Amino acid sequence: MTDLLRTCTLLAQENDAAPFMPFLPLIAIGVLFYFLLIRPQSRERARRKSVLDTLKKNDKVVTIGGIIGTIADLPADKTTVTLKVDDNTRIRIQRSSVQGLYGEETESG
Repeated sequence: MTDLLRTCTLLAQENDAAPFMPFLPLIAIGVLFYFLLIRPQSRERARRKSVLDTLKKNDKVVTIGGIIGTIADLPADKTTVTLKVDDNTRIRIQRSSVQGLYGEETESG
């Protein structure tokens, strides 16, 4: 990374006709920031949204709190989900607290 900065600085000093050259390192850092942070996060958000939109009864899911259960009911309001955790245990959670399908390989862990 320091070699890139040194090269950009030398190019900026040699060529006075290109006034944008001093900003080249900032542009390179911005592009790097986009590809390392913003793009993967938006991909993960889109993947999670697609999983939440395609939930159906009897899917085995894991919540963001680590609770593993089977979807017992999807009410029409589309904001909650009823999970069957055990034979006699059902809990109602917000749909947004579902991390993903259980057993499916995820990037976040």
